[in-house]
This record gives sequence, C-alpha cells and structure tokens, in this order.
Amino acid sequence: MAVEALKCKECQRTYPLEARFACEHCFGPLEVTYDFSALDPESTRRKIQAGPPSLWRYADFLPFETRPRSALPAGFTPLIRADRLAERLGLREVWVKNDAANPTHSFKDRVVSVAIPKAQELGYRVVACASTGNLANSVAAHAAAAGLESFVFVPSDLEEQKILATGIYGTRLVSVRGNYDQVNRLCTELAGERDWAFVNVNVRPYYAEGSKTLAFEIAEQLGFELPDRLVVPIASGSLFTKIARGFEEWLEVGLIEGELPAMNGAQAEGCSPVAQAHAAGKSVVKPVKPDTIAKSLAIGDPADGPYAIELARRSGGAIDAVSDDEIRAGIRLLAETTGIFTETAGGVTTAVLRKLAERGDIDPAERVVLVITGEGLKTLDAVRGSFETHEIEPSTAAFAEEFAHEPAAAGAV
Repeated sequence: MAVEALKCKECQRTYPLEARFACEHCFGPLEVTYDFSALDPESTRRKIQAGPPSLWRYADFLPFETRPRSALPAGFTPLIRADRLAERLGLREVWVKNDAANPTHSFKDRVVSVAIPKAQELGYRVVACASTGNLANSVAAHAAAAGLESFVFVPSDLEEQKILATGIYGTRLVSVRGNYDQVNRLCTELAGERDWAFVNVNVRPYYAEGSKTLAFEIAEQLGFELPDRLVVPIASGSLFTKIARGFEEWLEVGLIEGELPAMNGAQAEGCSPVAQAHAAGKSVVKPVKPDTIAKSLAIGDPADGPYAIELARRSGGAIDAVSDDEIRAGIRLLAETTGIFTETAGGVTTAVLRKLAERGDIDPAERVVLVITGEGLKTLDAVRGSFETHEIEPSTAAFAEEFAHEPAAAGAV
C-alpha cells in the first residue's frame, strides 16, 4: 500500500500513522500522505474494475497497509444523468451523484467506513463523534455492525428523523443543549480525557480520506474521465476539499487526464461563513451562529473553510449561499426532474446549481456533477406543506368533480 505518514498542512512536519489530528508545532491540521510512484496506471485501473462494489475497490488510495474487512460496505452509489434537470436549467449535461444510496443514506458512510477500521487498527474499542445528524446515524450503525461500543453527541434541536435513525442501533445518544460548534468543542475536550476514537476529532485525518472515494467513483463512472464542474455542499469544508484531492491523486497516478474541475461550494445563507469570506475576497473565515433549516451544514466555525476558499479560487469555481426558501425549492426541483428526494443539504446544492445557471456562470457545453449527500426522509419538516393533497369521497363522480378544471383530466377516457 502507498500510505506513508501524517503531514501538517501548514508547516509540512510529518508524524507517524497514529491517533493525532493537529501539529505539535503550529497546531495546523494533519492529513495522510502517500507515495503513489509504484502504481502503474493500467494495472491499477484493472485492479479497480475487478474490485468489490464498494469504496474498497480504491483501497490503494486509502490509509491502510492491507485492506480491512468492512461489516457494512459503503460507496459505489449511482451517478445518474439528469437530462430533465439540465433542460430546466438550460444546461447540456448534468449528472447527479446520489450518495443517499449508502447504508445509512448519506455520504457519511464513506468516512466512517474508513475511520472505524482505522480506530480498530489503532486499538480502540469505543468510537464516538460530534454530529449534525448524518454522521450520528453512520457511526451508530457501523459501530453496531463491527461490535464496538459507541457514543454519539448531537445538538438538542436536531431533526427527529435523524435522532430516531441513530438511537435504533443501540448507541449511547447524547443530546447537548447547544449548537454543533459547542458539541464539537465538548467532544474535543472528551477526546483528551477518554481512550475513545472520536472519528471527527482524534482520527479525523483518516476519516476525511473516505470523502476522496466520491471523486474516484465519479471519474470511474464517467469512463475514467473528469467532469468540467462539481457543485458540492460545504459544512466543515472537508468533503469539498477531499473530493478535489481525489481527482488530483488520480491525475498524479495517470488514471485520468485533464485539469481539476471547477469546484463550486454551496452553503445555506443562515450558516454561510465560507461563502461570506469568499464573496468578500478574504481567506480568513469569521465564525457565525447557525440559523438555517439545513442543519447538516450548520457548522458556524468550519475547520477547512480557508482551504475550501483557496480551492474554489484556483479551480475557477466559487462558493455561494442560498436562502431557506431557495433550499425548499431546490429539494422540489430535484425531486420533480430526477425522482430523487434529497435532504436539505441537497436542496442547497441544487439551489446553488440553479443560481449558477441563471447567472450564466456555467458554459452550456459543460459536464456538471451535482453531489447529493443525504436522503430526504431525514428532513421531512423542510417539505411539509409544500404540496396539495386532494381528499375525495370513494367515487368516480367525486374524482371527476375534484379534477374537472385540471388540464391533466383532459386525457380521461
């Protein structure tokens, strides 16, 4: 395997592959480094294509010496050509990467699939996380499948559907009276006191590597080609930057050719510190207090915000924010044109895609990929009252009367 060490993103100091997330010298974030020089493009491509229908087909690009066993395989989700969505937006080619098709119905299964085996390899028997909902679902499920004890910490105002979809796995569910940033600070403190693997704290460098597999799958599903542009939600900024890193690694190895796609980030206006900094031409991200229906993106102090801004600028992309009403409209637009029901985070990305199209930022000839990270059944309140239900008596006369003035009724025989 190609994995080498942990390296500080700021000062470049290296560390052993252990449970460590910050540099001792400058407190910069650590990430996993690899040496891909021994990988031959053609043999690697054949190995990938012969691999399992999960993210482990990309094991050469993940932080393990040998591929671990996975009790709950994730990844290999559909990439769907969305011609009706493209037509509605005046674009030529739009694809939807639907990561709601993972075991717990969000992309978080990718990062947890990497974090939990790494935690086991490092000797941990208890896993934990701070979560806005999707990660809670995933950690609880994957820990149960692996036979590990788990603790999940969430804000107390989390959507009920995500609470129910977490507690059912037998985890110790801790509801904290505070927002996500306060929950995350608590977990950071606990990580220093407890011999637990907090997937997004002390094993975060490995956890984040799972997001790269979205890029690998998109490229493979497009015939080992790059899209021209991606629209990706931003919470901490890790997913956004790691998808780009995945493309860069495959470009380095020679599995694909071309240039990094334009990376467009999407945030909700009620929690848009990265979009605000980008719009102001700044690189420093000022923390905000979240107030949005898109709770899975409600991180007011995003750890990878500055790196997301740098990526958007160098790739020719941007970072935009949309209102809660635009988010609801985005959920409906995606559902009506593709048959995909997304949670609020997907409403954010769809609404930003619409904004980019209306603004003329996308060349009509571009191949665009819209990343959907979660299932709409997790955020039902966001669409409550957004459509009409026709209640009638059980008779054909009642039906005919109800729809007498509907254009669709003209086709009745």
